[in-house]
Amino acid sequence: MTLALPIGSTIGIIGGGQLGRMLSVAASRLGFRCHIFEPGATPPAGQVADQVTTAAYDDEAALRAFCQSVDIITYEFENIPTAALDLLQDLAPIHPGREALRVSQDRLTEKTFLQDLGLQTAPFADITDATSLETALDEIGTPSILKTRRFGYDGKGQARIMSRDDAALALADMQGAPALLEGFVNFSHEVSVIAARSLDGAVAAFDPGENVHNDGILRTTTVPARLTASQRTDAVLLAAKIANALNYVGVMGVELFVTSSGLIVNEIAPRVHNSGHWTQNGCSVDQFEQHIRAITGWPLGDGQRYADVVMENLIGDDMNRVPELANTPDCALHLYGKAEVKPGRKMGHVNHIKRG
Repeated sequence: MTLALPIGSTIGIIGGGQLGRMLSVAASRLGFRCHIFEPGATPPAGQVADQVTTAAYDDEAALRAFCQSVDIITYEFENIPTAALDLLQDLAPIHPGREALRVSQDRLTEKTFLQDLGLQTAPFADITDATSLETALDEIGTPSILKTRRFGYDGKGQARIMSRDDAALALADMQGAPALLEGFVNFSHEVSVIAARSLDGAVAAFDPGENVHNDGILRTTTVPARLTASQRTDAVLLAAKIANALNYVGVMGVELFVTSSGLIVNEIAPRVHNSGHWTQNGCSVDQFEQHIRAITGWPLGDGQRYADVVMENLIGDDMNRVPELANTPDCALHLYGKAEVKPGRKMGHVNHIKRG
């Protein structure tokens, strides 16, 4: 067969963090070059990429030069400024496409999109001021959580409302940004599906992983997740339905709450996902290679799991454990090359492998 993007072509990656780093490593294994576009100096992805452009996302000249040097563009995070995308899309193919970004960049748009597909979400309401918050609390009740509609991640941009007395402070925490109120969901645990859709519409998904968060940050993902056979099938079909509805190309993460009334979609991420890092040591083709395959027109790889894995994020001072982990059997370390250790900062991850 003929591959859509020839070996030796250059893939442009918007964002130079750890996801961009691991995408670049995967691309190089398949014979591609990577060019990173990142505003910050000395990004982790730059250590393993062929080229790095250090420039702001509103630097039109730098964006144009970047596009002229690459054959296709992908990204490692979804909060790319719209103006930059407007320019980029006219100069080089971007995968995943604009529709996936439009939906995922705004929590209200995302929830509405999911409900329109017939999928279950937490109850939600658009919040514009104190009056709309009071009205939403009448309908949704407490406990609930107020979230900024845009630019939230790892628990940022969120405030819990345990009683009405918390409402004013929670709204102040939004600092005037458009917000969304979500009702709490009574769930037993959270799982996520890492799914891929190729240029020709083929869809493949990895086994769902079970996630545990601390302080809004993913701590561990365990595979296999606690799911019945029917729940596992439903989770994969649900992710495929979302990918097809978006005419998606690439890998996406879909976070789900497991409840007595079925699977409830928490959120979607139009990129490779932290909860998919276990695939690096549990599958022949991991999520990063799968993404590169999808966007370049290669056939999707075999993501069948051959080992049980617990992925553990190494956050902040967890780096002190690296010597011990390096001396532990069946532990695969993946460090991100970040120069400074900070509390709450993801410095790497380790996959604890359980074979046979």
